[in-house]
Amino acid sequence: MGDFVIVTDSACDLPAKLATELELLVAPLSVLIDGTTYTNYLDGREINPADFYSKLREEKMATTSAVNLDKFTTLMNNLLETGKDILYIGFSSALSGTFNSGAMAANDLAEKYPERKIYAVDSLSASLGEGMLVYLAAGEKKKGKTIEEVRDYVEKTKLHLCHWFTVDDLHFLKRGGRVSAATAILGSALNIKPILHVDNEGKLINVDKTRGRKSSINKMVEKMEATVINSADQTIFISHGDCEEDAKYLADLIKQNIGVKDVVINHVGPVIGAHSGPGTLALFFVGKER
Repeated sequence: MGDFVIVTDSACDLPAKLATELELLVAPLSVLIDGTTYTNYLDGREINPADFYSKLREEKMATTSAVNLDKFTTLMNNLLETGKDILYIGFSSALSGTFNSGAMAANDLAEKYPERKIYAVDSLSASLGEGMLVYLAAGEKKKGKTIEEVRDYVEKTKLHLCHWFTVDDLHFLKRGGRVSAATAILGSALNIKPILHVDNEGKLINVDKTRGRKSSINKMVEKMEATVINSADQTIFISHGDCEEDAKYLADLIKQNIGVKDVVINHVGPVIGAHSGPGTLALFFVGKER
């Protein structure tokens, strides 16, 4: 059986320790904030979540950059030279150019290394949605599945990977063009909290709204109850934009009302957080459909 490595990118928002345990290779995106560019490593070595969200609360503007073709080519080439095959599972192509760069690098290197297997899968996912899909893929690899079997598993599973988000500050969605300026102003005045979803095309869409933070969290639990499958056997994922208490509250609600095997909680990293802002709360699980 060929030896292969699962490659992903830092938009997956996995805890660094977990990524290491899963033996992943993670290509970092980058974020520019307050005039400085930081490489988005999962361990936060260049900018930690607390500092990043502190800058956002100070109204510093943040922009993000995809992993480019050259970086992917170098990273993958180094693996291939050691005789490893590669399965790249990347950030939704509807939200970033990162996956396309990784897929191009994989395609180019396939010609250079015809004896190696190099596959790229668009996760159509973001943040810990992407991270959960990678986590599940690593679990299949650990079972001894071949690279083709793991690739096929990811393709089959990705449209069952449910993403539900809410945000605390509508003005970050306004900057990203997700809501109008008028909606952001009126919604903020009325304490309106949107319920967002990543659809089957990997796009972030606004599907519902509530009044108040607790109501928005309760609504996410309702969404999970409606579509989750085999909840007792699932490890679900929750990411948060520097609002850990809300993440724990959401986890406790799910444990009480639905029941799950385990919950992994981590920060929304700078790449996603730059667009969603402090107070973002997201829930990920496997369901009947997205």
